[in-house]
Amino acid sequence: MTSPGGTYLDDIETTEDVEIPRNPIERIIGQGHAINKVTSAVKQRRNLLLVGPPGIGKSMIAQALALNLPKPTEEVRVVHNPHNPERPILETIKGEEMEKEHKSQYISGFVVSAKEVPSFVAEQLGFRCKTCGEISDVSETICPKCGTNKYSKISWGRRNTPFGDIITEVFEIGTKRPEREVRTTRIGSDGKETIIVYQHAGDGKIRVMDQSAIENIKQKDCKTQMKIIVPLDRFPFVQATGASETELLGDVRHDPYGSHPEIGTPAYQRVVPGAVHEAHEGVLFIDELPQMEYLQTYILTAMQEKKFAIIGRNPHSAGASVKVDNVPCDFIFVGACNIGDIARILPPLRSRILGNGYEILLETLMEDNEENRKKLTQFIAQEIESDGRIPHASAGAALEIINESRKRAFELDGKRNMLTLRLRDLGGLIRLAGDLAILDESDVIEAEHVKRSVKESTPIEHQIQERYGSMWLGAEKDRNISFRRDRPDEGYI
Repeated sequence: MTSPGGTYLDDIETTEDVEIPRNPIERIIGQGHAINKVTSAVKQRRNLLLVGPPGIGKSMIAQALALNLPKPTEEVRVVHNPHNPERPILETIKGEEMEKEHKSQYISGFVVSAKEVPSFVAEQLGFRCKTCGEISDVSETICPKCGTNKYSKISWGRRNTPFGDIITEVFEIGTKRPEREVRTTRIGSDGKETIIVYQHAGDGKIRVMDQSAIENIKQKDCKTQMKIIVPLDRFPFVQATGASETELLGDVRHDPYGSHPEIGTPAYQRVVPGAVHEAHEGVLFIDELPQMEYLQTYILTAMQEKKFAIIGRNPHSAGASVKVDNVPCDFIFVGACNIGDIARILPPLRSRILGNGYEILLETLMEDNEENRKKLTQFIAQEIESDGRIPHASAGAALEIINESRKRAFELDGKRNMLTLRLRDLGGLIRLAGDLAILDESDVIEAEHVKRSVKESTPIEHQIQERYGSMWLGAEKDRNISFRRDRPDEGYI
């Protein structure tokens, strides 16, 4: 099968033979000018405004940009603030710091045997018998040397009854449990009094901790009272098209019990990041940017400051009193819109994009030559792979799709010898052809499936035109039928 002006399709049987580039940028076809700008935006961290009609790959360009960025290096957390719970502490942790955090061990004192601690400490921890001083395991209630209950609060004296241990053990009469921790003090060489803590360390051992070890453990416990709002392992692309204010800027969830210490949810646990925060070190993409209206101002602020506070946005909620300041949001902004909506973009926001980025008018056509037909075949293979539910297309089917692209270039843009780049509609055509191939139990999409899908995928306006003669006549027909259904006495025509 030979395509006009070239022989590329002679070299393949189906689109399964087409090599799909690994680099997402190389999967974008017909937008060479935009690709140059995207490559620069990756290296220089520049913002973009993409302008063009729907379905020409604006979101694909934004995703390709994100996938070529370095991996995120920071994790953002909010930590419980015991002194002021409604002002959680913000922490930004680098990846290497997290590795050290995971690998490092807090200083936890040193471990000794029960014989190496003061006798009263060994007794309270349950190792030493008060009667004879014998050292035994904590699990042994009865001293193996003298037979006395080590944990008895009643002085039984020497073992004066053969059932004294049974009575004590079964009925727990006058019995106390060993302590898990004993605190005492000692005078150091500098004459200062310091706290010493003794704890069970397992295997008959005792852990001895000084003041510095205790402080490290407190810090470790404090770290457990935190919430990760932007994880290190994340996809650096956030699409916020049509997002609400809270989805874009974050929020603090309402809790009917507020921050009640027993039944309420702690303030730091109720903090929810917005899209501007989740896009930190990545790409924030907003299609139909003019539809964001007043939210464009907040986007501008986040771009300028590279940080944006998270607050409760419901003034009647207990969450409104919670605030986390200076949450990082250093992102590359990619906005997109149609040509007719450019005037509705906030002028300062456009100025910010131009001051640190590019405005790009995307192409709707590319020349009909062998190289571009090859790229369009690559696009067909990409669409089939990404769908994952339809078979590959034969060379004949690919040629039929190329012919349809050529036809649409003339119908929609009035240009001959061109190929359309309105690829979303073309992708829909490919999927419908694939579905028809599945219904026919065909191993591949054939040219006939493409021809049928072209016929069946016509816009509803064309279908109405074909059936009724015009949109007006179709609407009038529906109106008359609805009227007669409401007035059954007048009958139907």
